[in-house]
Amino acid sequence: MAIPNSPMTVICPFGILNAESANWFEQQLVSAINSDCPSELLVDMSKVESLDNAGLVSLMSVLNAAKSRSKRLSICSAPPAIRIVFEMTQLDRVFTMIDQVPAAIAA
Repeated sequence: MAIPNSPMTVICPFGILNAESANWFEQQLVSAINSDCPSELLVDMSKVESLDNAGLVSLMSVLNAAKSRSKRLSICSAPPAIRIVFEMTQLDRVFTMIDQVPAAIAA
């Protein structure tokens, strides 16, 4: 969803991000990155139950696409089970990790 009067788009995946859903998830993110509007894409992970290698590969692919278009990709509101996946793979050092959706956006 694009935020009115904001250079940010928020994507809210839910459930399981695995080999079955990763391709669709990646397509949604790439579509948002390729649009003319957002200069930043925020992925709200608060409703994601699990994340496997395919989901991480999709996120990495989209991060590279964002960088090539001079856009930012941030991860926010990752539950502890998801955050640990980023930490164990040291991808928390690659992605901008935000604890919660900024208040201006949440409103």
